[in-house]
Amino acid sequence: MHVGRVMHTELVTVPPDTSLVKARDVIAEKRIAHLLVVDKKERLVGVVSDRDLKQSWASPATTLSAHELNYLLKQLTVDMIMVKKIVTITPDTTIERAARMMQEDRISALPVMQDEKLVGIITTTDVMEVLLEAIGLDGDSVRFTVLVQDRIGVVAEVARILKELKINVRSLVTFPEKEHPGIYHLIMRVGAPNGERAISALTEAGFKVMRKYVEDLTPYLPKS
Repeated sequence: MHVGRVMHTELVTVPPDTSLVKARDVIAEKRIAHLLVVDKKERLVGVVSDRDLKQSWASPATTLSAHELNYLLKQLTVDMIMVKKIVTITPDTTIERAARMMQEDRISALPVMQDEKLVGIITTTDVMEVLLEAIGLDGDSVRFTVLVQDRIGVVAEVARILKELKINVRSLVTFPEKEHPGIYHLIMRVGAPNGERAISALTEAGFKVMRKYVEDLTPYLPKS
């Protein structure tokens, strides 16, 4: 999936001279975590998060009264605290690439640009929602894991076994086992009524199925 499919396009923007008090009120009213700062030509010049605002609130709070603090914050503007070195992406960026960028740069939102125009924003919450949908997390399914060798056709073999039983695979995710190179976790979800049938069929076919976390994977490793 690409960012353009899930990004927020109803953007909340403010000019650089917006006071911190006003910025706080906008974030609270719109129930968002980031404000996009644009200049008079609608060009993106910065990003302010609710965390940035909270830090600005807290820093002088020990020495100023509430009245003095409120007065000071009305004089401060978002261009004084906004992040100016902005990491952006385009609508055709994949979700997994966006997630990696957020992790590497330790940021929680990415503005989306197309032809130098601000067209959207995506957050870690959006990425998490896509992930949860991808793995099919719901109460009417059964989750299990099969450790398989990294070889051509292994996924097709598993799929064929379930196809013959007319069992639909709701989700399938793979990731490498770090302690055992060449081995992958094949994590699957099927409808709850078919859970036991799927596990039994795969077991009979020679696959070792894990239903829950196990500390020692040795008994579940596929034979070479």
